[in-house]
Amino acid sequence: MSTATFNSICLTRGFSWKDEPKNSKLIKRNERAKLCIRGSATLSTKSLQIEDGKLQKPEKQVRIGLLGASGYTGAEIVRLLANHPYFDITLMTADRKAGQSMGSVFPHLITQDLPIMVSIKDADFSNVDAVFCCLPHGTTQEIIKDLPKSLKIVDLSADFRLRDISEYQEWYGQPHIAPELQKEAVYGLTEISREVIKTARLVANPGCYPTSIQLPLVPLIKANLIEYRNIIIDAKSGVSGAGRGAKEANLYSEIAEGIYSYGVTRHRHAPEIEQGLSDAAHSKITVSFTPHLMPMIRGMQSTIYVEMAPGVTIEDLYEQLKISYKDEEFVKLLEKGIVPRTHNVRGSNYCLMNVFPDRIPGRAIIISVIDNLVKGASGQALQNLNIMLGFPENTGLLSQPLFP
Repeated sequence: MSTATFNSICLTRGFSWKDEPKNSKLIKRNERAKLCIRGSATLSTKSLQIEDGKLQKPEKQVRIGLLGASGYTGAEIVRLLANHPYFDITLMTADRKAGQSMGSVFPHLITQDLPIMVSIKDADFSNVDAVFCCLPHGTTQEIIKDLPKSLKIVDLSADFRLRDISEYQEWYGQPHIAPELQKEAVYGLTEISREVIKTARLVANPGCYPTSIQLPLVPLIKANLIEYRNIIIDAKSGVSGAGRGAKEANLYSEIAEGIYSYGVTRHRHAPEIEQGLSDAAHSKITVSFTPHLMPMIRGMQSTIYVEMAPGVTIEDLYEQLKISYKDEEFVKLLEKGIVPRTHNVRGSNYCLMNVFPDRIPGRAIIISVIDNLVKGASGQALQNLNIMLGFPENTGLLSQPLFP
């Protein structure tokens, strides 16, 4: 369903999402009052219905297909959509769990009214308007290229993130089988690429590490405040980032009470990071990137060491980040001196960051934290689909972090 078609449906039901203001104000549109708080939309009390003493949700208007529902990112999509007033899941696929209910696979979601999961080969897309694709890397290209062209798609795998298909083959070990579709795909780092996301049919959702790294670095590179050389990234992730599949390296006895560096010099997110930073610089950037697996379930921290351009100070870096993200819902620069912690973003779509002076003159330390399953995956995917369909992008994403 196109954005124009969707917006016309909304208008016939008394809703309009165009040019939604970010600041709080009471407005009237189509003779129906809505309260808009920082870009989120809620219905007026006149439209709320109570039956048998229970508040009834408004009729949902967008039919969602969820491919790969039995993984962690699929489960997070379901959890987030439980708070989305306009998206309704009508199709769920999970080949290994076909025939099972979501509540039997993830008991924490048993309260949700969801369709039974089916095999992808049995999926019927006639009752679907948009798709979240949460399938493993290497399987998505073939499936997406055969989907109806009318669908809006957000792909959470890495299959469409790298524009250069030869680079994809180098890093993922197999040829790209949908090169024409790759030309259509838009890289969906929301705060950086919002305008092109609005008109996209296929969005490649960024990886978790690239999200936490590009958000603080891109504005500084665009402003020519840091050198392109000697960027060192020390990143750490919770185990959920490795997926739900049974792997020896992810066993409790392998992970607990220790830290594990992996993908040293060859992690697959390296070319994605460099692609985004090079785009910002209009020049090739190569980084030193080492990820580490931490004995925690979710959360991600990237500690980034940069060399400031001549004459640039820590205050300049701080002010640039402040200006870049002052109106953003989900990217927040902390007060000076406050160190970001993964605890402060758990379960939320927020990215928190700050910048500190290094003891080495002329260098700075940037710390960025996200929840790898939310802003690093499913939350950003929902943020992108909201934009693609003309909704306020924070719809369904206003849950605050869970702390302690």
